[in-house]
This record gives sequence, C-alpha cells and structure tokens, in this order.
Amino acid sequence: MKAKTCIDSLAIKNSHVLPPDTNSHGTLFGGRLMGYIDDVAAIAATRHCRSPVVTASTDSVDFLHPVYEGDTICLEAFVTWTHNTSMEIFVKAITENLLTGDRKLCTTAFLSMVAVDENNKPTEVPPVQPVSEEEKWLHEGAPKRHEARKARRKESKGMADMFGTDLPWNKA
Repeated sequence: MKAKTCIDSLAIKNSHVLPPDTNSHGTLFGGRLMGYIDDVAAIAATRHCRSPVVTASTDSVDFLHPVYEGDTICLEAFVTWTHNTSMEIFVKAITENLLTGDRKLCTTAFLSMVAVDENNKPTEVPPVQPVSEEEKWLHEGAPKRHEARKARRKESKGMADMFGTDLPWNKA
C-alpha cells in the first residue's frame, strides 16, 4: 500500500457551543467534547484508509481550558501512524470567543481506530508519511504510545476478568 501524508487525513469540525451543550457552570460538557473528539477522529481515520473504522481506545483527555457557552469549538484531527490494521489519530481542540477573537487550546488527545471490512473484520491500512517537523515528532513517538496502549489494554482485560458482569452485592 502506498503511504499517505498526515494532511491527506485532516478533518476539521467546528461547532457553536449552545445552552443544551453546557453544564451548570455554563461550560461545555466534557462528554460532549469527548464525543466531538471521537467523531472527528473517525472521520480522519476513514479518510486515511477509505474503510469503515471502529474506536479501539482513547488516551487520556485532559481539559486544559473551559469552553464557554457562546464560544466555538474547533477540532482538528489527522492520522499520525499506522500499525497493520490500526491507526493512531491526533486530535486538538481549540475554543474561540467569536466576539473577542481570543483562542485557547482546550485539549489534545490520541485515539486508536481499527479499519474493518464488510464483515467487520480488521483490514490492513496504508502507512503514514509525515512531512512537517510536528508530524515527524508525533510519528516517532507513536510506537512507544502503541506499546503503552497494549499494556493498558492487557490491564483492562485483567480487571474485566476479575470484576465480570455480576454486581458485588449479588455475589454469595
């Protein structure tokens, strides 16, 4: 498969933050922002591999700056690295006060998406060819993040096995 550049997968999502999007503090619900992150990452991943994708994981999402009602939120996402059937997608979210033009970085996140075929089985994806210094920096760090995700997933599976589906008070 021919490598694709990061810009080939670039996806941008803008949204006006309205009252139903906000909590009692007048700021965007964290879960709403996480939904936007997942959506724009899926668009970038699909654009890269031209196949349906599923979310495999989301790395930590740290809320660095609040997004206020009336602001806009702009999310940018692109594929930074691939591994057989999976892709790492970098997302950054910027809030803007449209009246003052003040812009702040709200969060950055990495997501892993897996390309699937018509039978929902993982399918191979093209490699990434980074171009800019930032893209190269993200690409070079991706294998280490990939290994950390694998370790975290193994730990999550162990917890799932330990806790299972029964509620603690139902155990005899």
